[in-house]
Amino acid sequence: MPFGKGRCWRFRRTQAREALIKLLSRTKGHLSAEEIFWELKKVLPGVGLATVYRTLDLLTEIGLIKRYDFKDGKARYEFIHNDNAEHYHLICKNCGKIIDYEVTPEEDPLKDFKNSIQKKFNFKIESSDLQFYGLCENCQKLEK
Repeated sequence: MPFGKGRCWRFRRTQAREALIKLLSRTKGHLSAEEIFWELKKVLPGVGLATVYRTLDLLTEIGLIKRYDFKDGKARYEFIHNDNAEHYHLICKNCGKIIDYEVTPEEDPLKDFKNSIQKKFNFKIESSDLQFYGLCENCQKLEK
C-alpha cells in the first residue's frame, strides 16, 4: 500500500485511507465523493461522509489522487497511476461520458506546443491537465 512509502510516509495509516486508496486504484473512471462514500460503506459500514471528504483532501494534497471539475456540479476523483504521464479527458456534453487519454511526455501530441510556451514565457511546465468537450461517438449517431 502507498502509505509508509515515498511522499506520504508521515501520515498515519487508517482503515478509511487504505480502503479509499484501494477503491480508487482499482476503479476505472472518475468517482464523486458521494459515490466513493457509498462504495466505502460496503466495506467500512461506520465510515462517515466527512471522513471521506477529509481523506480525499489529504490524498489530493499529497499527490496520490487528482481532483477534477468536469462542469457537472460535482468534484470527481481519480487515482494517479503514472504521475509521469500526461493525462487528458474527452468529455461528452450530451451524456457525460468521460474518455481518458494518457500518453508519456515523449509521445505527447502537444509536446511542441508546450515547448514553445515554455520558451516564450520562460516557464517550466511540470504537468498538464486538459479537458476537451464535445460529443462522443454514440451521441453523434443520435444526432444524425
